[in-house]
Amino acid sequence: AWTYYILPAVTLAAVSTAYTARIMRSQLVEVMNQDYIRTAKAKGLSKRSIIFHHALKNALIPVVTYIGMDFGAMLAGANWPGIGQMTYVAITQRDWPIVMGSVTVIVFVVMIINLIVDVSYAFLDPRIRLGSKSDK
Repeated sequence: AWTYYILPAVTLAAVSTAYTARIMRSQLVEVMNQDYIRTAKAKGLSKRSIIFHHALKNALIPVVTYIGMDFGAMLAGANWPGIGQMTYVAITQRDWPIVMGSVTVIVFVVMIINLIVDVSYAFLDPRIRLGSKSDK
């Protein structure tokens, strides 16, 4: 049942939540000292508007990087039902095709997560563009 996933999910998330909050805070402090934020303050925008419309996107880039890497590590390190046990048994019995298959699945999932993180940069930072034919 899905209820058996609640405690492991909370445990895995609790470990990295504090570090993610710390990265977010330090990035927001750094971004809030930028010239474009001072310009937005001079225009009379509210602090909430400045944070959500200007500062948050630029502060999220390192946070998204950390979350993507941490999510990949959590998936690779978490004992997926069946895959972790199967890999362990295959290693102890020296069943190399099963070991290679399970490692390939884990690597594929981590690569997909890294691809999603890289593509999300283009949405967060307008200076980053996805490749096109005119880039040559």
